[in-house]
Amino acid sequence: MKVIYQQTLKKIVMKKNFGMSSCAGLLLATSLFIVSCTKNESTDIVDDLANSEVLSAAELNSSDEIELISEEITTLAEDVYTVDEISFSSKSAFTSDYLPDCVTITTVVTDTSKEKTIDFGEGCELRNGNVLSGIIILTYSKDMEAATKMLSLSLENFTFNKVAVEGSANIVRMRANDNGNPQSVAEANFDAEWPEGETVAYAANRTREWIEGYGSGFWGDNVFLISGMATYEGKLGNVFSKNIVEPLRREMACRFIVSGVVEISRNDTKVSLDFGDGSCDAIGFLTYPDGTTEEITLRRFHKKFPPKFPF
Repeated sequence: MKVIYQQTLKKIVMKKNFGMSSCAGLLLATSLFIVSCTKNESTDIVDDLANSEVLSAAELNSSDEIELISEEITTLAEDVYTVDEISFSSKSAFTSDYLPDCVTITTVVTDTSKEKTIDFGEGCELRNGNVLSGIIILTYSKDMEAATKMLSLSLENFTFNKVAVEGSANIVRMRANDNGNPQSVAEANFDAEWPEGETVAYAANRTREWIEGYGSGFWGDNVFLISGMATYEGKLGNVFSKNIVEPLRREMACRFIVSGVVEISRNDTKVSLDFGDGSCDAIGFLTYPDGTTEEITLRRFHKKFPPKFPF
């Protein structure tokens, strides 16, 4: 037996308000673009990275943006799944405030599975300012009692801020890890092409532990710890990697990663990026192969697509 039903998400009243501070608003992304922290500095950080033969400015920019895209896609899928998970465990309807009402979700139910088509139409602006079009198809087992489940997603005619994206991801979703928190391990493979012709192939294995806010229905109080690694191949076939050596802390009420360390490497050359002490700010610390450290300013994809919420 197959059952099909459709829902259009409605606007949800926020349960909490954040002040007009640098930490207010929502963010769903971990990717950041690195620029010089000093306006008068003649050489910016990406040129320094290029000189150290780790990666070029264009490669760094593309890798940061595809990380954000991958994180957003998998987070959207997990948010849709979580609505089912919490509704089942609480035996009452549960809603999340993350997706806007321009998203349409169609659900096909069989005897063993659910398939959800998450449709952004020809252009749907999320609450964090990113504009998506096309479809994410999410499939998982109908058995909601299972402690661990596999979520599979694929894309159809999908764009993210005008970047065309193809690919898929498999997410192993654990209801509770050893700490008692929900956890997901995502293996993602995406190819992206920018309007200017830049391309990147992205492969990642990332673990995300949901340490605060699960089940509140308000996305802004959620906190995640992220670990894992990713590789990137640019248009010319150049390959480099990023490895999280200290878990990244993502507080959704802050636009920035607030702590954690990432190691960026190509061949035997490595630099590390430290996101700080937990403060919600744009400051990070980059350590070069010779051991010198520089304070830098961190930015993100949203520079061309400003979010609706003040930060």
